[in-house]
Amino acid sequence: MHLDTIWCHFEHELSEGVPMRDVYSAIADPTRRQLIRMLAGVDELPLHKLTEKFNMGRTAVSKHLAILREAGLVMVRKVGRETRYKLDAAPLQEVQEWVSFYEQFWTQRIDRLRDLLEEENR
Repeated sequence: MHLDTIWCHFEHELSEGVPMRDVYSAIADPTRRQLIRMLAGVDELPLHKLTEKFNMGRTAVSKHLAILREAGLVMVRKVGRETRYKLDAAPLQEVQEWVSFYEQFWTQRIDRLRDLLEEENR
């Protein structure tokens, strides 16, 4: 397999002691959430296409993409001199499960409140 076709989450392997970034801190920034949305709608995008959508330079966008890559949310591959990015949404499952727990929590609380209000109105 040619090296240009290999998708990588990191520039260095995890076995070299590179810690993964917390997915919650990675998605905390609005720019990074917008990058995720952009990548969710396509197979892959080169850096210059991602940069076009922001009022910041390539270096700043690259830094945001590096944080997403460290959290395992973005994979990168080189095609010649071009760097292409692809979303790996699997780490977002943890966020979805966390939000789902609190969705159930608040649904139960609202149901209890509704029941109490109905009892008072009888």
